[in-house]
Amino acid sequence: MSSRNTGLTRQDVELLAPAGDWDCMRAAVANGADAIFFGVEKFNARARANNFRMDELPEIMAFLHSYGVKGFLTFNILVFEDELRDAQELIEVCIDSGVDAVIVQDLGLVKLIRELSPDFPIHGSTQMTITSPEAVEFVKPWNMERVVLGRENNLKQIQVIGEQAKLPMEVFVHGALCVSYSGQCLTSEMWGGRSANRGECAQACRLPYDLIVDGEQKPMGDVAYLLSPKDLAAIDIMPELIEAGVTSFKIEGRMKTPEYVANVVSKYRKAIDLYFDGDDARPSKEEIRELQQSFSRGFTHGFLEGTNNKQLVEGTFPKSRGVYLGRVEKVLRDGVVCKLEAPLKRGDGIVFDAGDPTKKEEGGRVYDWRRQGVKQEGEAGEGWIIDIVPGRNDVDLRRVHVGDRIWKTSDPALDKRLRQTYETEKPYRVFPVYVRAVGHAGGLLSTFWTDVQKGTMVRVDSELELEIAQKRPMDAALLEEQFGRLGGTVFQLEKLDTELHGDVILPMRELNGIRRRAVELLAAERPKPPVYRAVPQPAAGAGCAGSRRIVDLRRLRVYQAVPGSGRSRSGRRQTYCSGYAAHSYAR
Repeated sequence: MSSRNTGLTRQDVELLAPAGDWDCMRAAVANGADAIFFGVEKFNARARANNFRMDELPEIMAFLHSYGVKGFLTFNILVFEDELRDAQELIEVCIDSGVDAVIVQDLGLVKLIRELSPDFPIHGSTQMTITSPEAVEFVKPWNMERVVLGRENNLKQIQVIGEQAKLPMEVFVHGALCVSYSGQCLTSEMWGGRSANRGECAQACRLPYDLIVDGEQKPMGDVAYLLSPKDLAAIDIMPELIEAGVTSFKIEGRMKTPEYVANVVSKYRKAIDLYFDGDDARPSKEEIRELQQSFSRGFTHGFLEGTNNKQLVEGTFPKSRGVYLGRVEKVLRDGVVCKLEAPLKRGDGIVFDAGDPTKKEEGGRVYDWRRQGVKQEGEAGEGWIIDIVPGRNDVDLRRVHVGDRIWKTSDPALDKRLRQTYETEKPYRVFPVYVRAVGHAGGLLSTFWTDVQKGTMVRVDSELELEIAQKRPMDAALLEEQFGRLGGTVFQLEKLDTELHGDVILPMRELNGIRRRAVELLAAERPKPPVYRAVPQPAAGAGCAGSRRIVDLRRLRVYQAVPGSGRSRSGRRQTYCSGYAAHSYAR
């Protein structure tokens, strides 16, 4: 089914998931991601993430391609000129390993990539601050495959960009929001020498602040986190985003857990599939709670529905809270009374919120719960008034007060269910196979196996000749039974065509051997990387690429950072290859 207004089909729309390690990558694949974005140890905007190693790239891409999933490498920082040799090496490894695209901020790096390969896919990072049709037109000369729009665009602007610019658009739909234009904040660099444009942001926006107006401090009550946005969650407006022309939906979170990845990817996979199935159902209350449980500073649509600063920043806490349970109505000797606004079980983690996260908060595991003073089994439901009994040594109830908010910070049962999706020996996905079998007595049985999703076909002939059957001849049903035994592989028999002339037969072991050889050949085809055109490079010599500089900045028509900001703490001049640094600008 196609999108009702844009003509997009399910195959046109991509769900793009984050991966900070192998477990996260497996979780994303197992739960329905179409593509994964990840970083290696250098040159990415999440320097504090675990990240992968450059020498793992062939293994990573083989794993992803075996499941029909694309892999995009994040190269989304500004690059210093003395790093160009290392940058070139990484790009060359990406090309050889079959990486499906690199996500790039620095236009100097874009030019370098185009000098190495004219067709290696490039995605313009959100750090490029592409927020208008004109910005898209500006990057078109470098033949980028797509642009990642700034998170400051609303739905109407996204639609206009798509209609006018005619370039595939990627949009963030879930995860943390930056208080500045994505990645352009210099606060962390000015205070601690850790630049967001170099992947080292210290998250100054998550600190408490005072509000000073005309030299006078304004009382803000419990609102202290004035620069800390809530988390983006656009799952309930996915139909509007699809109909605005978005073709890639990006989930933030390369520093999150694999359980988070499994949870969020599965929810957005369902939302996309429901839309293309013609089902207008929006996510349930329980699904939203599960998203909140994995990580939530409170959910917002960000700027997608326009600018509303009070919805964007609540200001009362800077970190994930989870699911809101209710308020303390009474403090007991061994617990508290609460009217639940969400279900609760033994073993769930809770925290008591007195309105000042800068101070130590009381929290722990739920040891027991009672209803009307009587212990109960199972799960306490929404709307119930219950006694919550925390672990005996977890909470000092003398520090808990009537009116404190209670949050469910963890749900071990949910985490276990999410882990089961990727901690399994079974294949994460299976793909349809068409088989055609042809033969006659005295000749070999020729079989042709087609991997429908990959579009590859292999031929496997029998080693023995077909004989005339004396009793039960081989028929389509028998072949379907033998060739369909594909459990434990990434394939399933979807269709079988036979052209058997006369009553013929082969030993069962021969049919099983044909199946095994066909599966081996098809499986070997799936991880093969795409082949890109490479421009021959001069032999190593002066400079970074032979006798010429890799990037001639004098010929690059971009905004250059004014080198008036002096030197960094390491003594390096802070002049970048391209001008998307948040200094003052000059032609």
